[in-house]
This record gives sequence, structure tokens and C-alpha cells, in this order.
Amino acid sequence: MVRTNLQNSFPEKTPGEIKNLESAFYSHFFDLIVESVKLFSISKEELNRRSRILNPEVLDRFYDEGKSIIIVGSHYNNWELGAAILSNQVKHEIIGIYSPMSNKFFEDKILRSRSKFGMEMLSTKKVKEGFESHKNELTATIFATDQSPTYSKNVHWTLFLNQPSAIPLGAESYAREYNFPLVYMFITKVRRGYYEMEARVLEANPTQTRPGEITERHVRWLEDRIKDTPQFWLWTHKRWKRKMKEEDKLYVTH
Repeated sequence: MVRTNLQNSFPEKTPGEIKNLESAFYSHFFDLIVESVKLFSISKEELNRRSRILNPEVLDRFYDEGKSIIIVGSHYNNWELGAAILSNQVKHEIIGIYSPMSNKFFEDKILRSRSKFGMEMLSTKKVKEGFESHKNELTATIFATDQSPTYSKNVHWTLFLNQPSAIPLGAESYAREYNFPLVYMFITKVRRGYYEMEARVLEANPTQTRPGEITERHVRWLEDRIKDTPQFWLWTHKRWKRKMKEEDKLYVTH
């Protein structure tokens, strides 16, 4: 799966280059496993020592203006640690959206880890309910936008890493409905076990954008980051399970 994803995403690379990328990915991937296990026992002080948000004022600005926000992220570098840091270093109440797992034991373990520092976990089945119940609070809701959506979901079709890709529209849809600013969080691996996060405003006024515009923008930002350092993206997941149907259309920039 990893090799196929890399080959399809970088058709211009030689077999040797693909093999080197694969090795670099697995080196990071095993770091990620160890770091994720460590999150079960890590202290708040140790977590803050190992990672930090470089520009929290970007998010604090919206809190001070009395605005809830949507945080757009992806499975790049250590997203689990990134979510934990948000709960420690951001003024907003952090809400993380998760997909229910068939294995309830592992689901319970993961939810305990993610909520350890105060993040509220919200099932994908109750997102609308969650937005309504928290509409009088200042929240920052995290959407992972690089997951493979099911055929039941409304999606944005675009070329991503040289392949027609279905992008979930949840972050954009809720941002437009509630007029919540969107912030994209970039995670950089400083060295093993140490990360930095940078916030960038994706869109401050979502109701003033065209359908698909916000989604297309964050897809391009993610794609640029992956092309720059591809070993830090999660190549093990079946990102391209959903295929285009005859009635589907790729997004075209006007």
C-alpha cells in the first residue's frame, strides 16, 4: 500500500527514489508509534517541552473577538501530539471529531489518550448536534480533511498528488453555515520526539467564498507540504478507495 501510494503520487520518481522515500516514511512511522504510545503517560509539562505553537496569537485573535473557529489538519507528522498541544496552549475549548471504530477496546484507549488534556471528543455521527450544543461557547473544532470519505458523503473532487481525489466537505460546510473562521495547522518535526506547530488563517470570512474554494485551498497547502517532505504523511492508509463516478466532476479553478 505504501509503495503503491508513493508510485501513484510521484510518477516522475525512479524506483530507487521511491524506495528511499518508503524507507524514510517507515523510519518516521515507527517514531510516530512510539510517540503515540507515550501520550498515554506523558505529563503536561513534558508535552509542552516537546512541542509548541509558534504563533498562538493567530488563534487567540479570534477568541478575543468572541469567535469560534474550525481547525483544519491532516495526518501529517504527529497529528495526535498536535491535537494534545492544542488543548494545552489554546484559549478556545478544543473539540476533536473522530470516526467510531469497530473495536471498542481500542476506541476507548484512543479516546482516553486524546481527551487526556481536556479535548472533547465528538463522533462523526453527532457533528451537527455538537455544533448546536456548543454554539454559545468559544470552541475550536478539529477536522482531519485528508481521510477517504464513503460514497454516502458529499465530496469535493480535485486532483491531489496526481490522482482524482474525493475530499470531505465537512470543514467548509460547517464554516459556511456558522461563519466560523478556518485556521490551518502545519506541524513540523524538529527532531525525533519534538514538534512545532504553525497556524495560518485559511479563511476568515467563509460565507464570502464560493463553494469548493476553501477546500481547494487547503488541499493545495497540504499537497505543497507533502511534496516538500513526503515522508511525514501517512502513506499506510487507503486514501484513494473512493473512485469517481460518471456524474462526478473535478473542480476547475476559474
